[in-house]
Amino acid sequence: MTEEIRLLAFSAALGFAHVMAASIAGLQQRGGLTWAAGNREGEGEVTGAAARLKRASANFFETFPLFAALVLAAAVTGRQGGAVAWGAELYFWARLLYLPIYGFGIPWIRTPVWGVAIVGIGFVFGGLFGWAGPGGL
Repeated sequence: MTEEIRLLAFSAALGFAHVMAASIAGLQQRGGLTWAAGNREGEGEVTGAAARLKRASANFFETFPLFAALVLAAAVTGRQGGAVAWGAELYFWARLLYLPIYGFGIPWIRTPVWGVAIVGIGFVFGGLFGWAGPGGL
């Protein structure tokens, strides 16, 4: 398994962690297990950390399909390594940091960390088209 595919799998697991964190954090505010076992006619609004984790999860799933498609395209075309590997590393580690940073509501750090993940996607895209990446120019 290449490093990029390993990081893609870890990113998918991170997506599951986002869903679980948002679900668990909002459960009590929505009515606990009674609400969860019901038909959920109304989702119910959440506040505080639960709302932040819900937004973090939504944000993850806005970027993950792009990352996954590019990593898979790189794997199919044999473009692993270089910028693709750097990009996969940047994306995964930034997204891993993003969840607790957003969940705890740490100001001024969330946006730059999101930016690092976006730069990671850019590296994967560039590597797919032959850019060597950091140290390989």
